[in-house]
Amino acid sequence: MDIESVRNYLEKTSSAALSNDTDSIPSGLFEPIIMSGLKVDLIERGRVLCSMKLPPRLLNVDNSLHGGATAALVDVIGGSAIPTINNMSNTGVSMEINVSYLDAAYVGDEIEIEAKALRVGKAIAVATVEFRNKKTGKIIAQGRHTKYLAASIGIKGQWQMHNTSAHKPVIHLSLSP
Repeated sequence: MDIESVRNYLEKTSSAALSNDTDSIPSGLFEPIIMSGLKVDLIERGRVLCSMKLPPRLLNVDNSLHGGATAALVDVIGGSAIPTINNMSNTGVSMEINVSYLDAAYVGDEIEIEAKALRVGKAIAVATVEFRNKKTGKIIAQGRHTKYLAASIGIKGQWQMHNTSAHKPVIHLSLSP
């Protein structure tokens, strides 16, 4: 691939995806793209277990689960294990995310994603996230997510998640100074 081809690939200048089109996409769209179809199977103290049938939108050019989608799910689901320990509404900001890609998953595969809070302190939290093929149990990827909890904000909150339907959990927040 020559330098201009790489530039065109990264900037999408050779496709219909112009910056004006993507800039007009409403904020908050990222998580639904990654999380649509995600089912919460279990939430308990320090652990969140989810599953999903792998959709085509999360595939890479080789038609397997995209590494960026995997990392985004580590971010979202790993972060969701934190308030099950500290009951705070603020899950902090990411300091580090790493992912080891061990196997492939393909469109239609049922995958299981399990996040466990390893440590939730006053300032730092760490969660592990494991992706498995639900049918075979084979590990697809393992991730770790470290977050800064921004304890100095001074707002305490109560975080509660109610699974009102298989695909749309509702989060209730109660904040106080």
